[in-house]
Amino acid sequence: MVDVSDLHARGLRRRRKMFGEADVAKRMAAAGDFGAPLQNVINAYVYGDVWERSGLSDQIRSLVMLGITAASGKAAEFRVHAKGARANGCTAAQVQDVLLLVAMYCGVPAAIETSTIAAEVFGELPAEG
Repeated sequence: MVDVSDLHARGLRRRRKMFGEADVAKRMAAAGDFGAPLQNVINAYVYGDVWERSGLSDQIRSLVMLGITAASGKAAEFRVHAKGARANGCTAAQVQDVLLLVAMYCGVPAAIETSTIAAEVFGELPAEG
C-alpha cells in the first residue's frame, strides 16, 4: 500500500505540472487553514492516486474532466481543467468536440459559457478583464 505522504507529494507534483506553481499555490491557499484538509485530500487522492492511474491517458482524463465540469455547470473548475488539458496536450478541436457532446446530451446552456472559456484558454479569444 502506498503511504499517504507519498500520494500527497506525487499529487502535488502532478498538479504543479498541469496548472503551474502559482495557480496551485493560489488554489491551495484560497480557503486558508480551514481548506487545508480538503487540499490534502485533493493532492493525495485526486492527483496522487486517481490521476496517476494508467487506464486512461492524461489527455483523455482531461477531456473527461472538461465534459464533467461543463455538464455540471462548474465554469470556474472548467477553466482550471481547460488550462490543465492544454498542458496535457489536448487540442482546441478536441475540446470543441467534447463541448458539442455536452450540448447534445446535457443541453446547450451547459456548453455556452464553457465554450467561451475554452476559446480564451486555447487563445482563440482574448481573456476577459
